[in-house]
Amino acid sequence: MLSNQQEQIQLKGEDISPAKDGCLLKEIIRQSVDDEKAMFDDTVYIHYIGTLLDGTVFENTRDRNEKVSFNFGKGEVIKAWDIGVATMKRGEISRFISKPKYAYGLKGLGDKVGFAVTVIFEIELVDCVGKDISDERDQSIVRRIIKRGEVFEQPNEDATVQIYLKGTHQDQIFDERTVTFFAGGGCLQNIPLGVEYAIFRMTKSEHWKLYLKSKATKGVEKFHIPADSPVEYEVTMIKAERAKDDKFLTDEEKLKQSEILKQRGDEFVKGGHYELAVKKYRTVYNYLLSASLRSSSDIEQSRQLKFASQSNLALCYLKLGDYSPCIRACENALLFDSQNEKCLFRRGQCQLARGNFREAIQDFESVIKVNPSNIVAKQQIQECKQQIQTYEVKKKELYNSTRKTTVKADVIDKTDETKTNLKNERKID
Repeated sequence: MLSNQQEQIQLKGEDISPAKDGCLLKEIIRQSVDDEKAMFDDTVYIHYIGTLLDGTVFENTRDRNEKVSFNFGKGEVIKAWDIGVATMKRGEISRFISKPKYAYGLKGLGDKVGFAVTVIFEIELVDCVGKDISDERDQSIVRRIIKRGEVFEQPNEDATVQIYLKGTHQDQIFDERTVTFFAGGGCLQNIPLGVEYAIFRMTKSEHWKLYLKSKATKGVEKFHIPADSPVEYEVTMIKAERAKDDKFLTDEEKLKQSEILKQRGDEFVKGGHYELAVKKYRTVYNYLLSASLRSSSDIEQSRQLKFASQSNLALCYLKLGDYSPCIRACENALLFDSQNEKCLFRRGQCQLARGNFREAIQDFESVIKVNPSNIVAKQQIQECKQQIQTYEVKKKELYNSTRKTTVKADVIDKTDETKTNLKNERKID
């Protein structure tokens, strides 16, 4: 049992307790040669030796050569560790003297540490690494939180966001700006794929560092960065105004929002971002299918938007090589305009690509009825007829080849049968 005087001798170091009450002291044993510190929600790896004031060791991770890891700053460990590690740099070894308030409290730690006992930790911060937030967990988007946000509400699809970003490649800044855009449409503002993915997980005033590689770097090539080269981005969320949830939109608001989304879809198409355009056009159509409009002008506007969304959706699917949904989109559009030249032609192109040549001819012939001067449709009809002719020739060749094989097999069977009969006759003789 230590005397009060002996205990006071033991308790030396800088007071790092939040209340400056002397309940957590720190003394650096080995300085770090690295300036990297743990950030909130980093995965940290430590070695530690836990002792009582009389020198009794109750835990030593080095003895079993097994580092301890935890998510920093999230309350997964005792307060002494979260508070202490926050003051350390990678590679540093420090000694922490913790009173029960920041250690094991009144309960202690089983038979290792008694109740209300002051303990000493010698901690080495071995490493601190960011979190892999990519869907595939392939390290393509690794995040470190430099500063936590003020609120907990995150942007949703089509939210208006304003961010400050700074991109670096090989320690050179290549992209630094403040930009406002709608979430989900960052590509129109040359926002890299990994950065846009990350902003859906950020809150106002939050400041992140992102390490991007592989497909997450899509977009940086516009800054003359070699494809798939790893880059770093610092991103600060300045503003985030969430889009109104569609469940709370009135029918008139759905019509107004559909016009906006259709225009955004058109911008995506111009930029060649067909997958993103598909999402917008589909949302437009779904909004309007569920809207009950009263005025004749609103009903007409809705009809035009439904047609345009499906016609443009068909174009996107055609560009992506998705022929079945393209055909469905064409048929939906033709419900509003049965003689639409573009939709008839696109459906014909899909049928041709799928090898449905006769159906394709019917569509291209319908195009010519609408526009007799459409030379491309006439050329496509000829292409279909040639394909049919080629198919018939191959079919005939296959039939003849199969027939010859069958005849040959029959001959062989009959020859074998004849030989068998002769053998049998000889046996009888």
